[in-house]
Amino acid sequence: MDVDRVLIAEPRGFCAGVEMAIKALAWMVRAFEPPVYCYHEIVHNKLVVDRFRDQGVVFVDDIAEVPPGRPVMLSAHGSAPEVVAAARQSGGYVVDAVCPLVTKVHHEVKVRAGKGYQIVYVGHEGHEEAVGTMAVAPANIHRVETLEEVAALPAFEEPVAMLAQTTLSHRDWSGLRDATVERFPDMWVPGRSDLCFATTNRQTALLEMAPRCDAIVVIGSSNSSNTMALAKLAAEAGCPRVFRVNSADELPDDLTGTVGITAGASAYEELVDAVIERLGHTKATAEAVRVTEEDEYFPPPRNLRDLVAAIDVVATLTLGGSLPDRPPADDRGLPASDVLSTL
Repeated sequence: MDVDRVLIAEPRGFCAGVEMAIKALAWMVRAFEPPVYCYHEIVHNKLVVDRFRDQGVVFVDDIAEVPPGRPVMLSAHGSAPEVVAAARQSGGYVVDAVCPLVTKVHHEVKVRAGKGYQIVYVGHEGHEEAVGTMAVAPANIHRVETLEEVAALPAFEEPVAMLAQTTLSHRDWSGLRDATVERFPDMWVPGRSDLCFATTNRQTALLEMAPRCDAIVVIGSSNSSNTMALAKLAAEAGCPRVFRVNSADELPDDLTGTVGITAGASAYEELVDAVIERLGHTKATAEAVRVTEEDEYFPPPRNLRDLVAAIDVVATLTLGGSLPDRPPADDRGLPASDVLSTL
């Protein structure tokens, strides 16, 4: 390869919700004897999931697959109310690692449905977040993904609200929002956008970088909605070559000129380092394209924090110290990438 310059988007990679979920599952791995179960992939990244599998985590797509009494984590994408109830009824320790931004949308669905609204929900068919959100009020919610589906919506007699999957591209959301407003001029929308701030920040950084690039590499898995949105956005921005890769060994051998790199919200920094190295550069020689700083922090679920604190008390009384090889209870300054590297 003859890559003259490498640009790296900032922010990129893990968002606050992914950081929280990964650290929470790492705590569970160290607090319980294996296997620990997780409903759906904890985040949409194959390498992250495989690393947890190596530690005895079993990922299931049906909560009934979790044996009674076994600890189970519910993924960051959010789960249907009946799934949460079934997990708690199984008798095991349950940690719900749902992203707080998804919880906000679930709450909005519940409130609007309770007030008699019909809800137009923009989301990807089959995506775990969309499935879990729609299950909050299935009789009142109508998923759309295209302008044709908006046009096919019935002429509701009830008031109409509009909500969205948090990981959508802003361009996709805005086009569907405008079309839905045209159909339902009095439609209610939340005062604060449902779109994840981290998703929006990554897209903004990509658009800032794209005009300078001969090629853009988007790191992340194909089942990651925000990763695929980044790849689509890079192509729409006019970049002549766009590659979505899971790892550095998937890169083509003929990249030249200026190459931009970004990473979806479920891709960890180790993968970025490997891609830069594969291009014949280092972070010291790469140029950062920064549009904002992210300092959001979501603490692990309270019941898990309480469990870890209790374990520390017992360990102090019986062993003279806290359990080894476990992230500290105050983990604000501990990146999830560092936690993964210790697994």
